[in-house]
This record gives sequence, C-alpha cells and structure tokens, in this order.
Amino acid sequence: MASGIAAEAAAPLPATRRRSTRRRFVRRKSWIAFLMALPLIALIGALVVYPAFYSLYLAMLNKGMEHFVGLGNFSFLFRRDLFWMVVKQSVIFAVSAVIFKALIGFVVAHFVHNIPAKGQRKWRGMLLVPWVIPPAMSTLAWFWLFDPSYSAFNWVLSRIGLHGVPWLGDPLWARFSVILVNVWYGAPFFLIMYLAALKSVPEQLYEAAAIDGANWWQKIWYVTLPMMRNIIAITVLFSLIVTFANFDIVRILTNGGPIDQTHVFATWAFQLGIEGGDLPLGACVSLFMFPILGVAAYFILRDINRRGNEA
Repeated sequence: MASGIAAEAAAPLPATRRRSTRRRFVRRKSWIAFLMALPLIALIGALVVYPAFYSLYLAMLNKGMEHFVGLGNFSFLFRRDLFWMVVKQSVIFAVSAVIFKALIGFVVAHFVHNIPAKGQRKWRGMLLVPWVIPPAMSTLAWFWLFDPSYSAFNWVLSRIGLHGVPWLGDPLWARFSVILVNVWYGAPFFLIMYLAALKSVPEQLYEAAAIDGANWWQKIWYVTLPMMRNIIAITVLFSLIVTFANFDIVRILTNGGPIDQTHVFATWAFQLGIEGGDLPLGACVSLFMFPILGVAAYFILRDINRRGNEA
C-alpha cells in the first residue's frame, strides 16, 4: 500500500491541473507587481493626469473663471494670427532642433565609439557637460554671448573685420540663436543614447560586411542604422516632447521677442496665463501641444511596432 501511495505521489499532475496552477501563479505575480507599482501610478496620477484634466476644465472658463464658455477660448485663438504664428514657430523650433541634435549626436557618438577604450571615459565626461549644467544657468551664459551691447561673438567678428550680428534683435537671428542653444544643450543626450546603442551592435556584423566589400558608408547604412533604428526613434520622440515643451531657453534669451517672433507654446501660455492674468486662455494654449505630440508619437510608435512584428 505504501508503494502505491509513493507511485501516486511520483506520478505527474494532469495537464489541466498544471495549467490551473500556472495561471494562479501568474495571477499572483501580476497582483504583486501591480501593488508594488501602485505608489508610482498614484504619483503619476497626482502630478500628470489630474493637472491635465484640470487644464482642460480651466480652458472652458471665462477670464474671471466664473462662467463656463465651452469652446469659446479655442475659437478665439483660432481667429488670432498670433496663435498660428506660434504654432508654426513651435513646430519649426522643435523639428529643426531635434534634427540637428540627432545628426550631431550620431556623428559624435561614432567619433567617441572609435576612440580607444582608455580615452572614451574622458571624452564622454567632457561632452556630457552641457547636458548636466542647469539649462537656466547655461542659457544666461549664452545670453551674454549674444547680448547686443557687449556680445562676445560680435567682438570676435569685429576683430576679423566683419560686421556685428543682431543675434537677439532680428527675428531670423533670434530663432537661430534659440535653436543653437537648444541643440548645444540637448545633443549630449543623443550622444549618450547612440553610444550605448553602438556598443550593442555585434562586431561580427561589421566583419561580415567588410568581407562582402562594404565601405564605411555602406556599413553605417546597412548595419548600424538598422540595428539602432528603434533607439533612434525612441530618442527622437522623447527629445521632441521635451523640446516642444521648452520654456527656459526662449524665456531667458528672447522672452518671445522681438515682436513675439520667437514665442513657443510654453512661453506664450505663460505670458497669457500668468503675466496677462488670463489663466483659462493660457491653459487653452498649453493644451494645443497634446494633439501635435500625440500625432508624432502615434506615427513613431507605430513604425516601431511594425518593425517589431516584422522581426
């Protein structure tokens, strides 16, 4: 009888019982993971979700925040030429800055990647300095370089026999200055992300490409870019969101001038809502970032998912 009990204990469990046990185990792990993530979910809800819905509520009130006006603030903005100029400037500023940051980060990442391992740490540390300095502090230094009265750049130009440039007084040069500072500040982020992606590309792929007779450009186009495509897309999306919501660089350098020619959504919403005392209209302006970024995020993430399904 004892041998029969031992045989039953040693016999494998039925398939249905094994599946039921596995499902209970997975369900328990899911609940544990959810409970551990619950504080972070609550924090995100308190700091992101609630302000977003409150901004939507504010955007539907009048200036005194006493009466509900529905979409009146939105229709008022649609009839203003300044609003469409801010939309155009925000898109130009964000897209051009992200493109330059991506290109510079890609080139410099290849430069650092090809340096011997002993020297890479020193170069990484130096090239990350613009990114770790607080943006407001570094922008103040750039403001001194661009200042029309004692611009360091104009001083250098005068010493080589060239005329000074109205960096912050001319709309075209003011836009260029704002984009330049944003690129200087944000390019190291692309550098560190791309450098990490380059480290993960197997050397065997480059060796196989070299055996097939590929030159350096073909190695980049057919080996490096396909292996880094998802990292590039995620980095571009994250930088696009941060650049679109940029406030401090434009605020310190130009404050939206000259004649509102460098305003972006964040600075114009601040001017209307805080300085102008019209919080509903300022909230309405800030909400226009969401559909633009939502469309960009949709296409970028759809492309990533499509490549993942193909793989």
